[in-house]
Amino acid sequence: MPTETAPHILIVDDDARIRALLQKFLQARGFWVTAARDAAHARRLLAGLAFDLVVLDVMMPGEDGLSLTRHLRAEGSVPVLLLTARGETDARIAGLEAGADDYLPKPFDPKELLLRINAILRRVPQEVALPRLLHLGPVRYDVERGELWRGSEPVRLTATEGALLRIFAARPGEPLSRLALMEELGTGRGGAEPIQERAVDVHITRLRRKLEDDPRQSRYLQTVRGEGYMLVPD
Repeated sequence: MPTETAPHILIVDDDARIRALLQKFLQARGFWVTAARDAAHARRLLAGLAFDLVVLDVMMPGEDGLSLTRHLRAEGSVPVLLLTARGETDARIAGLEAGADDYLPKPFDPKELLLRINAILRRVPQEVALPRLLHLGPVRYDVERGELWRGSEPVRLTATEGALLRIFAARPGEPLSRLALMEELGTGRGGAEPIQERAVDVHITRLRRKLEDDPRQSRYLQTVRGEGYMLVPD
């Protein structure tokens, strides 16, 4: 199981077999891994999550890897490792010119991919590391962005649900009373229209429906008898 601070890698390849193999291989070596089937899928993921590195196939239907590399370089500094067919010399040169950090010809040994990934990550300054993620089973919460995701799909939160989750995420494993939640929610709303105790319970119930597989048997947003509520991430 990857640690909370492990690098998060995005695999972008239209070949489902390669995506599955790389995801399994890299997860077994301690990385968080998300996979995208094409550039459009990758763009949606990149709009909502931060990654430490993108492993990107050059030849894909629709937008190709070179175009996506140029987009990534224009938008930020996330490192890019291109996967190219062995004979695509021009594509490799074009990829480096587009801003890729390295390339690896197919077919390749996954161990070589791992070496190249680690080499790139060693060159990345620590201050651009991934924002902290909380994992709640199949759901993950990006603490810095305040975004909740189930797999590759964003989970919509109301303003109050989002505020509650930020409060809990700041103190995982710590029971918070209804009064404490009411006060923090009130502060976040500028003190206007104070949240009532019963309303806290209603918002907790709604939030559980988005976090839990079975809201009646809450695993991640627990009730602590006599103390309040507590977020318990994996």
